[in-house]
Amino acid sequence: MSGPGDPPEGTPNGASGGGEDEYRSVVFDESFVRAARLQEFSADERLGEHHSPAVKTRHAWMRLGGSRQAVLLVLLIILAFGTAVYMGIRHPYKTPEPVQAQPLRSAVVPLAPTGDVPGASPEDLFAHSPAADYRIGAAGVNLPAVARTAHFSDGQIVAALSIAKDYLVRSSLDPATLTGGSVRPVRLLLDTGQLDQFDRSLAHPDDNGRHAATGWLVRFDPKYTRLADRNVRVDGTLSATELSPDALDVTADYTFVYAVRPAPGAQQDGSAGQDIGKATPGAASLVTVRREMQFRLTRDDLSDHRLEVLQSSLQAGPLACSSKPADALRPLFAGQHAGNDRPTGTDPFARDRANPSLCGELAPSAQPKPSHPIR
Repeated sequence: MSGPGDPPEGTPNGASGGGEDEYRSVVFDESFVRAARLQEFSADERLGEHHSPAVKTRHAWMRLGGSRQAVLLVLLIILAFGTAVYMGIRHPYKTPEPVQAQPLRSAVVPLAPTGDVPGASPEDLFAHSPAADYRIGAAGVNLPAVARTAHFSDGQIVAALSIAKDYLVRSSLDPATLTGGSVRPVRLLLDTGQLDQFDRSLAHPDDNGRHAATGWLVRFDPKYTRLADRNVRVDGTLSATELSPDALDVTADYTFVYAVRPAPGAQQDGSAGQDIGKATPGAASLVTVRREMQFRLTRDDLSDHRLEVLQSSLQAGPLACSSKPADALRPLFAGQHAGNDRPTGTDPFARDRANPSLCGELAPSAQPKPSHPIR
C-alpha cells in the first residue's frame, strides 16, 4: 500500500519509496515550533567582532569644539598681555615726560590822552579815524600764506593759525567777553596746564605780570561801559614758525578799535581824587586796544584744538594812568581827559613786583577827528 504522500500511480521507477521516510528527520513537531524564539541580530553582531566601527567615539574634550578654541584664544591673549607688561617694565629706556605748559606772562599798559576825548556818532568816529579802512570783526583776522616746515605740514600750520584766530576772536570780539559775560568760550581754547592760572586771573585779578584778567582777554567794566557799536574794527598780522619737531610758535599783532559810551547811571569821575571831567551825554568815543601775543601749540594741542598763551602785551587808550586795567578796562569817554594823572615812579631796585604798573601817552594822531563832534 502506498503512503499518504505517494502519487496515485505509485512511486516512479528508480526512486526510493516513501516520501514520509525521506523528510522525517527535518520535520519538527508542534511543541518545538511554539517553544522556538525569534532573535534579530544587530548590524555589529552580524559583522562579527573583528570589524572597525564606521564612526569613532568622540572624547568629551573633543565635543567642546568652539569652546576649546575660545579658551585657547583667551590664554594666548593673557600670555601676550603679560609679555607686553613685562617688557614695558624691563625696557631700558624711560618714556619721555610730557612738556608742561608754561605760565602766561602779561603786561597791561594804559594810554592817557593829551586832551579831551573826541565824541560823535560811532559811524562818524570810525570814518575819521586811523581805523577807517579796517575790516569788521573776524574778517579782520586773516590767515597768511603758509609753507610746510621740516616737521609740520602746511595743513598742520593752517590748523595752528586757525586755533590762534579762534582765540583772538573769542577773547577780543565776542560781545559777551567784552562786557563781562561768560568767558567759557575763551577757556575752552586754553591748554589744560594753564586753566588754573586763567581761573585765578579772572577770580582775583592782579597786576603782577601773571594774573591780569586783561592779559587773557579784552574786557570792559560793565558797571561803567557799554558798547556803542558791536562792529569792532580790526587789523593786524599772524605768523607761525617751527619751534621744535613737536611744537609751533604763533605770534599775533592786532589792533582793535571799539566804539563805547557810558553805562546808564555810571559815575566815573576819576581815580585817586583825579578830576577827569564829565562825559558828554549821548556821545560815543573810540577805544583802541593793541594786543601783541605769542602762542605755542604742540601736536597734542593741534589734536585737541587748544593752545598755550605764553606772552601778552596789551596797550589801551584813552585810559587814565590810575585806572588799574588788570581787572577790566575803564576808558575815558567823550569830553573827559586824563587830568593831572601821570605815570608813577618806578624803582628799578625794587624786586617785590614782577611787573610794576606802567602808563603811556596816547598820541593825538591816534584819536579820531569827527566832522560833527558832539559837545
